[in-house]
Amino acid sequence: MLKEEWASLLNSILSNQYSLYIVLMIITAFPVGFFAGLFGIGGGLITVPFLFFIFEALGVNQNYLMHLAVGTSFSIIIPTSMVSVYTHNKHKSVDPNIVKTYGLFVIIGVLLGTTFAAVMKTKFLVIFFTIVVFFLGTYLLLNSNQQSISKKKFKIHFRILFGLISGFISAPMGIGGAVMNVPILKYFGYPIKKAIGSAATIGFIIALCGAVGFWYSGLVLNANLPLSIGFINLPAFLIFIPITMFMAKVGANSAHKIEKSKLQMFFGIFLYVVGTIFVFRYSSL
Repeated sequence: MLKEEWASLLNSILSNQYSLYIVLMIITAFPVGFFAGLFGIGGGLITVPFLFFIFEALGVNQNYLMHLAVGTSFSIIIPTSMVSVYTHNKHKSVDPNIVKTYGLFVIIGVLLGTTFAAVMKTKFLVIFFTIVVFFLGTYLLLNSNQQSISKKKFKIHFRILFGLISGFISAPMGIGGAVMNVPILKYFGYPIKKAIGSAATIGFIIALCGAVGFWYSGLVLNANLPLSIGFINLPAFLIFIPITMFMAKVGANSAHKIEKSKLQMFFGIFLYVVGTIFVFRYSSL
Protein backbone atom coordinates (compact mmCIF):
# COMPACT_ATOMS: atom_id res chain seq x y z
CA MET A 1 0.00 0.00 0.00
CA LEU A 2 2.80 2.38 0.92
CA LYS A 3 4.68 1.58 -2.31
CA GLU A 4 1.53 2.23 -4.37
CA GLU A 5 0.99 5.56 -2.60
CA TRP A 6 4.57 6.65 -3.27
CA ALA A 7 4.29 5.58 -6.93
CA SER A 8 1.09 7.58 -7.32
CA LEU A 9 2.65 10.66 -5.76
CA LEU A 10 5.74 10.32 -7.94
CA ASN A 11 3.61 10.12 -11.08
CA SER A 12 1.71 13.22 -9.99
CA ILE A 13 4.89 15.20 -9.35
CA LEU A 14 6.28 14.23 -12.75
CA SER A 15 3.02 15.18 -14.48
CA ASN A 16 2.34 18.56 -16.13
CA GLN A 17 0.36 19.62 -13.07
CA TYR A 18 3.57 19.87 -11.05
CA SER A 19 6.02 20.82 -13.78
CA LEU A 20 5.86 24.50 -12.73
CA TYR A 21 7.08 23.66 -9.23
CA ILE A 22 9.95 21.58 -10.61
CA VAL A 23 10.96 24.53 -12.80
CA LEU A 24 10.79 26.87 -9.78
CA MET A 25 13.05 24.55 -7.81
CA ILE A 26 15.57 24.47 -10.66
CA ILE A 27 15.55 28.28 -11.00
CA THR A 28 15.90 28.75 -7.23
CA ALA A 29 18.86 26.36 -7.06
CA PHE A 30 21.11 28.66 -9.11
CA PRO A 31 21.18 31.68 -6.73
CA VAL A 32 21.20 29.34 -3.72
CA GLY A 33 24.42 27.69 -4.86
CA PHE A 34 26.05 30.94 -5.96
CA PHE A 35 25.39 32.77 -2.68
CA ALA A 36 26.49 29.68 -0.76
CA GLY A 37 29.94 29.98 -2.28
CA LEU A 38 30.11 33.77 -2.48
CA PHE A 39 29.22 34.58 1.13
CA GLY A 40 30.04 31.23 2.71
CA ILE A 41 26.35 30.79 3.54
CA GLY A 42 24.50 27.54 3.01
CA GLY A 43 21.74 29.21 0.99
CA GLY A 44 18.99 28.35 3.47
CA LEU A 45 17.73 31.94 3.65
CA ILE A 46 16.77 31.58 -0.02
CA THR A 47 15.89 27.88 -0.04
CA VAL A 48 13.55 27.76 2.98
CA PRO A 49 10.99 30.38 1.85
CA PHE A 50 10.85 28.99 -1.70
CA LEU A 51 10.45 25.41 -0.49
CA PHE A 52 7.85 26.50 2.05
CA PHE A 53 5.57 27.96 -0.62
CA ILE A 54 6.24 25.14 -3.09
CA PHE A 55 5.40 22.48 -0.49
CA GLU A 56 2.32 24.44 0.53
CA ALA A 57 1.12 24.60 -3.08
CA LEU A 58 1.68 20.84 -3.37
CA GLY A 59 -0.67 20.28 -0.43
CA VAL A 60 1.83 19.17 2.22
CA ASN A 61 0.41 18.86 5.75
CA GLN A 62 0.41 22.43 7.17
CA ASN A 63 1.49 21.18 10.58
CA TYR A 64 4.86 20.21 9.11
CA LEU A 65 5.32 22.72 6.27
CA MET A 66 8.16 24.65 7.89
CA HIS A 67 9.75 21.52 9.33
CA LEU A 68 9.95 19.95 5.86
CA ALA A 69 11.34 23.15 4.29
CA VAL A 70 14.00 23.49 7.01
CA GLY A 71 15.02 19.82 7.04
CA THR A 72 15.25 19.69 3.24
CA SER A 73 17.26 22.91 3.24
CA PHE A 74 19.81 21.38 5.62
CA SER A 75 20.14 18.28 3.44
CA ILE A 76 20.78 20.46 0.37
CA ILE A 77 23.40 22.52 2.23
CA ILE A 78 25.56 19.45 3.01
CA PRO A 79 26.98 18.72 -0.46
CA THR A 80 26.79 22.39 -1.47
CA SER A 81 28.89 23.47 1.49
CA MET A 82 31.37 20.64 0.83
CA VAL A 83 32.13 22.16 -2.58
CA SER A 84 32.32 25.64 -1.05
CA VAL A 85 34.68 24.46 1.72
CA TYR A 86 36.92 22.63 -0.73
CA THR A 87 37.24 25.73 -2.91
CA HIS A 88 37.89 28.10 0.00
CA ASN A 89 40.43 25.67 1.45
CA LYS A 90 42.35 25.72 -1.85
CA HIS A 91 42.66 29.47 -1.36
CA LYS A 92 43.91 28.82 2.22
CA SER A 93 40.91 30.69 3.64
CA VAL A 94 39.91 28.19 6.34
CA ASP A 95 41.18 28.54 9.92
CA PRO A 96 41.30 24.98 11.43
CA ASN A 97 41.55 26.31 14.98
CA ILE A 98 38.30 28.26 14.66
CA VAL A 99 36.55 25.30 13.09
CA LYS A 100 37.63 22.92 15.86
CA THR A 101 36.93 25.11 18.89
CA TYR A 102 34.14 27.47 17.84
CA GLY A 103 32.52 24.74 15.72
CA LEU A 104 32.16 22.44 18.74
CA PHE A 105 29.87 24.89 20.54
CA VAL A 106 27.96 25.56 17.33
CA ILE A 107 27.17 21.83 17.15
CA ILE A 108 25.79 21.87 20.70
CA GLY A 109 23.65 24.88 19.77
CA VAL A 110 22.33 23.12 16.67
CA LEU A 111 21.34 20.01 18.64
CA LEU A 112 19.45 22.18 21.14
CA GLY A 113 17.85 24.23 18.37
CA THR A 114 16.77 21.14 16.41
CA THR A 115 15.08 19.70 19.49
CA PHE A 116 13.35 23.04 20.05
CA ALA A 117 12.18 23.27 16.40
CA ALA A 118 10.86 19.70 16.28
CA VAL A 119 8.23 20.35 18.95
CA MET A 120 7.18 23.77 17.63
CA LYS A 121 4.22 24.31 15.30
CA THR A 122 4.67 25.70 11.79
CA LYS A 123 3.09 29.03 12.77
CA PHE A 124 5.67 29.61 15.50
CA LEU A 125 8.56 28.60 13.23
CA VAL A 126 7.31 31.02 10.56
CA ILE A 127 7.31 33.98 12.95
CA PHE A 128 10.70 32.92 14.35
CA PHE A 129 12.11 32.76 10.81
CA THR A 130 10.55 36.16 9.97
CA ILE A 131 12.01 37.95 13.01
CA VAL A 132 15.52 36.60 12.39
CA VAL A 133 15.29 37.42 8.65
CA PHE A 134 14.39 41.05 9.38
CA PHE A 135 17.23 41.30 11.91
CA LEU A 136 19.79 39.84 9.50
CA GLY A 137 18.50 41.96 6.63
CA THR A 138 18.91 45.10 8.74
CA TYR A 139 22.43 44.10 9.71
CA LEU A 140 23.46 43.47 6.10
CA LEU A 141 22.04 46.80 4.92
CA LEU A 142 23.65 48.82 7.70
CA ASN A 143 27.03 47.10 7.49
CA SER A 144 27.53 46.48 3.77
CA ASN A 145 30.60 48.73 3.69
CA GLN A 146 31.87 48.19 7.23
CA GLN A 147 35.23 46.55 7.71
CA SER A 148 36.53 44.58 10.69
CA ILE A 149 37.77 47.09 13.28
CA SER A 150 37.77 45.17 16.55
CA LYS A 151 41.02 44.16 18.22
CA LYS A 152 39.33 41.86 20.72
CA LYS A 153 40.63 38.32 20.93
CA PHE A 154 38.19 35.52 20.23
CA LYS A 155 38.57 34.01 23.69
CA ILE A 156 36.97 30.76 24.76
CA HIS A 157 34.01 32.38 26.57
CA PHE A 158 33.15 34.32 23.41
CA ARG A 159 33.40 31.13 21.35
CA ILE A 160 31.06 29.32 23.75
CA LEU A 161 28.51 32.16 23.82
CA PHE A 162 28.39 32.97 20.12
CA GLY A 163 28.74 29.32 19.10
CA LEU A 164 25.68 28.28 21.12
CA ILE A 165 23.63 31.26 19.91
CA SER A 166 24.61 30.79 16.27
CA GLY A 167 23.89 27.06 16.31
CA PHE A 168 20.59 27.43 18.18
CA ILE A 169 19.26 30.09 15.79
CA SER A 170 20.48 28.26 12.68
CA ALA A 171 18.56 25.06 13.46
CA PRO A 172 14.96 26.38 13.22
CA MET A 173 16.01 28.54 10.24
CA GLY A 174 17.48 25.78 8.06
CA ILE A 175 20.60 27.86 7.42
CA GLY A 176 24.33 27.17 7.62
CA GLY A 177 24.81 30.05 10.07
CA ALA A 178 27.45 31.88 8.04
CA VAL A 179 25.25 34.95 7.72
CA MET A 180 25.83 35.28 11.47
CA ASN A 181 29.28 33.69 11.79
CA VAL A 182 30.97 35.79 9.10
CA PRO A 183 30.12 39.09 10.90
CA ILE A 184 31.12 37.53 14.24
CA LEU A 185 34.53 36.46 12.93
CA LYS A 186 34.99 39.83 11.22
CA TYR A 187 34.21 41.57 14.52
CA PHE A 188 36.99 39.65 16.24
CA GLY A 189 39.52 40.76 13.65
CA TYR A 190 39.56 37.93 11.13
CA PRO A 191 40.11 38.99 7.49
CA ILE A 192 36.93 38.76 5.41
CA LYS A 193 38.18 35.90 3.20
CA LYS A 194 39.31 33.88 6.22
CA ALA A 195 35.97 34.61 7.92
CA ILE A 196 33.99 33.42 4.88
CA GLY A 197 36.04 30.24 4.42
CA SER A 198 35.89 29.29 8.10
CA ALA A 199 32.17 30.10 8.31
CA ALA A 200 31.54 27.90 5.27
CA THR A 201 33.28 25.00 7.00
CA ILE A 202 31.26 25.51 10.18
CA GLY A 203 28.17 25.73 7.97
CA PHE A 204 28.85 22.20 6.73
CA ILE A 205 28.90 20.97 10.34
CA ILE A 206 25.65 22.80 11.10
CA ALA A 207 23.96 21.36 8.01
CA LEU A 208 25.05 17.81 8.78
CA CYS A 209 23.80 17.96 12.37
CA GLY A 210 20.61 19.78 11.35
CA ALA A 211 19.76 17.33 8.56
CA VAL A 212 20.26 14.31 10.83
CA GLY A 213 18.19 15.99 13.54
CA PHE A 214 15.24 16.81 11.26
CA TRP A 215 15.42 13.40 9.58
CA TYR A 216 15.22 11.70 12.97
CA SER A 217 12.55 14.00 14.43
CA GLY A 218 10.35 13.44 11.38
CA LEU A 219 10.58 9.70 11.93
CA VAL A 220 9.89 10.00 15.66
CA LEU A 221 6.84 12.23 15.04
CA ASN A 222 5.66 9.79 12.34
CA ALA A 223 5.07 12.68 9.93
CA ASN A 224 4.75 10.39 6.85
CA LEU A 225 5.09 13.25 4.36
CA PRO A 226 4.94 12.45 0.62
CA LEU A 227 8.22 11.39 -1.01
CA SER A 228 10.12 12.33 2.14
CA ILE A 229 12.29 10.61 4.71
CA GLY A 230 11.62 12.24 8.05
CA PHE A 231 11.57 15.96 7.30
CA ILE A 232 13.72 15.68 4.15
CA ASN A 233 11.96 15.83 0.78
CA LEU A 234 13.76 13.61 -1.73
CA PRO A 235 12.68 15.22 -5.06
CA ALA A 236 13.74 18.68 -3.87
CA PHE A 237 17.04 17.28 -2.63
CA LEU A 238 17.77 15.56 -5.95
CA ILE A 239 16.80 18.61 -8.03
CA PHE A 240 18.84 21.11 -6.01
CA ILE A 241 22.05 19.15 -5.47
CA PRO A 242 23.72 19.09 -8.91
CA ILE A 243 22.92 22.75 -9.58
CA THR A 244 23.90 24.12 -6.16
CA MET A 245 27.15 22.13 -6.09
CA PHE A 246 28.19 23.61 -9.43
CA MET A 247 27.13 27.16 -8.54
CA ALA A 248 28.77 26.97 -5.09
CA LYS A 249 32.12 26.51 -6.80
CA VAL A 250 31.44 29.48 -9.08
CA GLY A 251 30.43 31.62 -6.10
CA ALA A 252 33.42 30.60 -3.98
CA ASN A 253 35.83 31.48 -6.78
CA SER A 254 34.03 34.80 -7.31
CA ALA A 255 34.42 35.63 -3.61
CA HIS A 256 38.13 36.10 -4.20
CA LYS A 257 37.67 38.38 -7.21
CA ILE A 258 34.75 40.78 -6.75
CA GLU A 259 33.54 43.53 -4.43
CA LYS A 260 30.74 42.13 -2.29
CA SER A 261 29.32 45.29 -0.64
CA LYS A 262 26.64 45.85 -3.30
CA LEU A 263 25.70 42.17 -3.36
CA GLN A 264 25.41 42.25 0.43
CA MET A 265 23.09 45.25 0.14
CA PHE A 266 20.89 43.50 -2.42
CA PHE A 267 20.84 40.35 -0.28
CA GLY A 268 19.69 42.47 2.67
CA ILE A 269 16.86 43.89 0.54
CA PHE A 270 15.93 40.37 -0.54
CA LEU A 271 15.65 39.32 3.12
CA TYR A 272 13.30 42.25 3.78
CA VAL A 273 11.09 41.11 0.90
CA VAL A 274 11.05 37.54 2.24
CA GLY A 275 10.27 38.78 5.76
CA THR A 276 7.39 40.93 4.50
CA ILE A 277 5.87 38.02 2.56
CA PHE A 278 6.10 35.79 5.64
CA VAL A 279 4.40 38.45 7.79
CA PHE A 280 1.36 38.31 5.52
CA ARG A 281 1.55 34.52 5.34
CA TYR A 282 1.72 34.25 9.13
CA SER A 283 -1.61 36.04 9.51
CA SER A 284 -3.38 33.38 7.43
CA LEU A 285 -1.92 30.30 9.16
